[in-house]
Amino acid sequence: MSPSIDEKVEPIYKEVLDRNPGEVEFHQAVREVLESLGPVLVKHPEYADQRIIERICEPERQIIFRIPWVDDNGTVQINRGFRVEFNSSLGPYKGGLRFHPSVYLGIIKFLGFEQIFKNALTGLPIGGGKGGSDFDPKGKSDGEVMRFCQSFMTELYRHIGEHTDVPAGDIGVGGREIGYMFGQYKRITNRWEAGVLTGKGLDWGGSLVRTEATGYGAVFFVDEMLKVRNDSFDGKTCVVSGSGNVSIYTMEKIAQLGGKTVACSDSNGYIYDEKGIDLDLVKQIKEIERRRIKHYTDVHKHAKYISKGNIWEVPCQVAMPSATQNEINGKDAELLVKNGCIAVGEGANMPTTPEGVKVFLDAKIAYGPGKAANAGGVATSALEMQQNASRDSWTFDYTEDRLRQIMRNIHNTCYRTAEEYGAPGNYVTGANIAGFIKVAEAMVAFGVI
Repeated sequence: MSPSIDEKVEPIYKEVLDRNPGEVEFHQAVREVLESLGPVLVKHPEYADQRIIERICEPERQIIFRIPWVDDNGTVQINRGFRVEFNSSLGPYKGGLRFHPSVYLGIIKFLGFEQIFKNALTGLPIGGGKGGSDFDPKGKSDGEVMRFCQSFMTELYRHIGEHTDVPAGDIGVGGREIGYMFGQYKRITNRWEAGVLTGKGLDWGGSLVRTEATGYGAVFFVDEMLKVRNDSFDGKTCVVSGSGNVSIYTMEKIAQLGGKTVACSDSNGYIYDEKGIDLDLVKQIKEIERRRIKHYTDVHKHAKYISKGNIWEVPCQVAMPSATQNEINGKDAELLVKNGCIAVGEGANMPTTPEGVKVFLDAKIAYGPGKAANAGGVATSALEMQQNASRDSWTFDYTEDRLRQIMRNIHNTCYRTAEEYGAPGNYVTGANIAGFIKVAEAMVAFGVI
């Protein structure tokens, strides 16, 4: 056991390991939070007395179900579905659905645990949850995706609702999938309940800026970290991993703030374009044509495609890991720092291993952990819920201003909390403690439930 876990918290972590064997991502997420909480228990002994940490680490509800569907060849396929409703102290469960072959209970629990504190940091009335399936939408026809989504929702519908649990999208779940699921929900329940899902199409209850929100929000957060250091994105060379929704709009906002992204990636390799990534082309390839990023070089011959390459070898001043969990290890982090990286903003959930996080913190670069830096997506989902509840629709500029202010508030909360607990500039400590205390106070108020 690492000595960085306080002796008051160490038995709790051991209990989590014993109760949840084999769920390594969940263990990692819990440990990362618990390492920050020793000083909190000194200041708030009532949290220990009421076993708040133990209760937070145990989901309120875990749902696992079978998803049978028929492919285009008439063959019956079977996938597994999950919804972990982790904590509803601050509001209805809120968190995305992930469709990817890597999905299993441990992944969903890690994401749901992170979501509790991320959602708390937004200051909006939403609890934490997550869900998904081991279904892979890649290579599937629209008809196959539709039939899968309908089967998925045929079970999920009984567990969700605008006052209970409000899923959104995540990896593998975009507007197409949300549409199919919402249609099935409406069909089964005979209710037009727009607030039951977020990430909806703009023509039927969606919110402007929701598509851009996670990427934009991550850049807003990094911009605030740079401002504290009397710096900005202007003229900065940036690297953004991934080429999906989060990555695309991270690159877009970086460009709007004066930075230049020179590399992006997908699971097969990365593109390096010293002139700056052509974002319109990336959108064409990934959002419209649904092809691999290697086709970028079909248009821009000067760019380089590195198959199975490590994007973190590209020198940059700002790194934005926006693909998946644990994509930056200790050696990658050391290389980034060595090559002049001064800021890291996590657009993905837990994209940096504990060893990598330690490198960034020891180097005292501006490091924004995912539960703070990528909270813009769920924040704008909550804004979509507000619009649905009031039967209203806001302008792009108004919604983006709300997002910018939320991210500024999250940054300031993390910054102040880190200072209060003796870790100035440590956004990991600030985010963990600020999010935890907000949830803990609600749990204390409710009694033992």
